[in-house]
Amino acid sequence: MVETLKQQVLAGELITEEQARKLAYTSDKEALYKAAHEITRHFMGNKFDTCSIINAKSGNCSENCKWCAQSGHYNTNVTLYPLLPAEECIRHAKHNYQQGIGRFALVTSGKKVSNQDMTEITEIIRGIKQACGIKCCASMGLLDRKQLQALYDSGVENYHCNIETAPSYFRTLCTTHTTEEKVQTIRTAREIGFRICSGGIIGMGETMEQRIEMALFLQKEGILSIPLNLLQPIPGTPLSETPPLSEEEFLTTIALFRFINPNAFLRFSGGRAQLSETAQQKALYIGINSAIIGDLLTTIGSRVAEDKILFTSEGYSLTENTDWEK
Repeated sequence: MVETLKQQVLAGELITEEQARKLAYTSDKEALYKAAHEITRHFMGNKFDTCSIINAKSGNCSENCKWCAQSGHYNTNVTLYPLLPAEECIRHAKHNYQQGIGRFALVTSGKKVSNQDMTEITEIIRGIKQACGIKCCASMGLLDRKQLQALYDSGVENYHCNIETAPSYFRTLCTTHTTEEKVQTIRTAREIGFRICSGGIIGMGETMEQRIEMALFLQKEGILSIPLNLLQPIPGTPLSETPPLSEEEFLTTIALFRFINPNAFLRFSGGRAQLSETAQQKALYIGINSAIIGDLLTTIGSRVAEDKILFTSEGYSLTENTDWEK
């Protein structure tokens, strides 16, 4: 069955939800992982995309997302600060560029940024573009068309807006905004000209079927950069006591995402420090072909030099053009 569905994907035919469920519960995990690896290399070659982020504005978020340290609804002891000065953001961008990281994202807490902050942000982006050649990304919530256009005009190329989880499960985790609002933001950003990056968090109590639902949803929206965070339970949040997934379950999830989204960058994101080095290597073999590296938002990031060694040791190249379709 695994071999048949692999050949189906290699021939350019997408698998169905029912077929994905069969893959999820196959007893031959090694065959599943090998098939996903072959799909990755067939569609994506050995190119590997790297990006880094700066938490440009932290905490006091109005939204009640149960996983998030930055929500104002929970006592998480996260550091609170307004929009960082331009000099600091530019310094971080130049540092990342000098380390050979391909992209740099400004990330802000909150449902969306204010128009006043947006004016400052666009000036920061222009400063970064003048200072170095790094490609710029942004993750700033549910922006309206005018704000997105201002970001695009300033030099931002990629817009990030996670759908976080399966649409059928999202309301269990957040009630202050909807999946539909996220999709509207994604579609508007794409219309303006951005490349889109959208994924979510694995291990928030969702079922394997809901992970498949999420993967299929991203496929239907044409998302070609998919961050896969592994929940890192944060004290003070409602998910603080969530039991961790087994490494096998996470690896199976990666394989399913690769079968469903054969030509997407599947991105190591938050929480991967919880995985053993063996599991990280296996994930790279199966289908992870991009990563956020350096410091992350409110959790431990990674060391850039060590990551480069890890990625290249698994056969990936860090020097190819990795821009995906818009």
